[in-house]
Amino acid sequence: MPPFQSLRRAAALALSLAVVLPSIGGLAGASAAVPPTQPAPVPAAPAATTDAPKQPVPVAPEPGPSATSVAAPAGVGVRGLWIDAFGPGLKTSAQVRRMVDDAAKMGINTLFVQAIRRADCLCRRSSLPVITDADLQPGFDPLEAVIKLARPRGMRVIAWASVTGVANAAVPNSNPAHISRTHGPNMGAQSWYSRRPDGSYLEGSDAWLDAGIPAAADYMVAGVVSLVKNYAVDGIQLDRIRYPDGGVWGYDPKVMARFNAETGATGIPAAADPAWQDWKRDQVTALVRRTALEVKGVRSNLWVSAATITYLQPPRAGDLVSFRRTRTYNDVLQDWPTWMRDGLLDLNVLMNYKRDGIADQASWFDGWNAFAASMRPRADGGQAELAVGTALYLNSPAVIAAQAARAVNSGLGWVGYSYRTPNVDVYGSKATTAQGLEVIRALLTAPGAALNVPTRWTAGPPTTRGLLGRVTGTPILGNRVVEALQGGEVVARSLTDGNGYYGFAALKAGSTEIRVSGQRWVDTIPARGVVRLPNLLVRDLQPVPALPPAKTAPVVTPAQP
Repeated sequence: MPPFQSLRRAAALALSLAVVLPSIGGLAGASAAVPPTQPAPVPAAPAATTDAPKQPVPVAPEPGPSATSVAAPAGVGVRGLWIDAFGPGLKTSAQVRRMVDDAAKMGINTLFVQAIRRADCLCRRSSLPVITDADLQPGFDPLEAVIKLARPRGMRVIAWASVTGVANAAVPNSNPAHISRTHGPNMGAQSWYSRRPDGSYLEGSDAWLDAGIPAAADYMVAGVVSLVKNYAVDGIQLDRIRYPDGGVWGYDPKVMARFNAETGATGIPAAADPAWQDWKRDQVTALVRRTALEVKGVRSNLWVSAATITYLQPPRAGDLVSFRRTRTYNDVLQDWPTWMRDGLLDLNVLMNYKRDGIADQASWFDGWNAFAASMRPRADGGQAELAVGTALYLNSPAVIAAQAARAVNSGLGWVGYSYRTPNVDVYGSKATTAQGLEVIRALLTAPGAALNVPTRWTAGPPTTRGLLGRVTGTPILGNRVVEALQGGEVVARSLTDGNGYYGFAALKAGSTEIRVSGQRWVDTIPARGVVRLPNLLVRDLQPVPALPPAKTAPVVTPAQP
């Protein structure tokens, strides 16, 4: 079990809430170049649109077996394709029909469909505004259309959500209700954007929400949960669930004020300050935790997934110490091994975007797969599932087929990025999408290849047994140590987030006691599902000022007669 770095901060929890710091400057840092996590979006002219009324949609039944398909082999049975929203594929009914047909011909059994793009939705029944895009068919609901067409073909649909990546300066959402307008960079104390020390907020053309701002975290969670309440998806996938590249983010004055109030620190934290890095990493993990538990509270049989970072050299299999030296952990502040261990992820899809033809990258690809596989055991004795995401757009068809085979032959799932750019020639505009798809289809479905035998992925997610609670009643809600006890023994520890939420996802069923800030609550964890606890009111004791020393009357010597 990795060290719980944040526990050492518990002594600072009774401090008063710091005032919001003034704007800062003069400490700018440069972002390091990194492999792309996704291709640059294709600009599209904005078009005004509004949300349709929200109404619940019944859960669709599991897809039935195909006459030519077989059950998934040992290991996770995902054979997936990411369907992004940066070009054709999802914007008209004709595009969706073509995409589902193409995927079926390839032997794909899972579509990771971009639903939340940049704090807007390719859907009409969510808490977020609809994307503004001139190419979007008027009145069309892409997510609903994919579900209706894919499920009868034996394919699952996972709603893919960009969580903190919320705006692009080159192609802004024109809806007045979009958060780039209501909580954007010029909204002062109401801005939710993550910032560098000099106050800048763009990474390239992209803007990001800061997980350390409680109101922003609430907004992110609500957007994802609205998808599973209103659409019969099979699960959700969290993307951009991290800080931006470069390691110098989080310098919004509100975020620094929270850090100082919760830890007892003062001033402006240095980018390399370990306590500052730990605290920001905790905010990302807290966002994963609350999203996962809120989703499971709606439907416990949904798959919770994340697209996770695997930059550069891999850590050694089983070696968390070497993982904590990676850019994944120290730069973008993702701790996905902990997410797997704590049952927050049912399915980890590595963005293992390596090119076999470049020195060392083939071994990096295999090394990251091996490390992730060694992290599958959960704290409750179960195990998280694992799939390997490969960069179709960076590789030749031969490399694509070879990487897919190595993933599947290792007992792991496979997902390709992306349908729109199915190989390097298409990404480089040397071939059309249709031509690229046909080339990789032929290789991936050839005898002995990864997708040769059509496979149904019908397995349910690992069992979630957990709880979600919240503390209230004090200005400082975050960074409080929470303990779960069973049989009188502490079986799990966690922290509250900036809104006071806490929770666990991999407990054993039975009576469980929660202890936080002097409060206790006992409840029963079910065999499957999430218990929602009542709010716990906490009161931080304020130090009693010392009384002034008592004045003593002077000793009077009686006068002699």
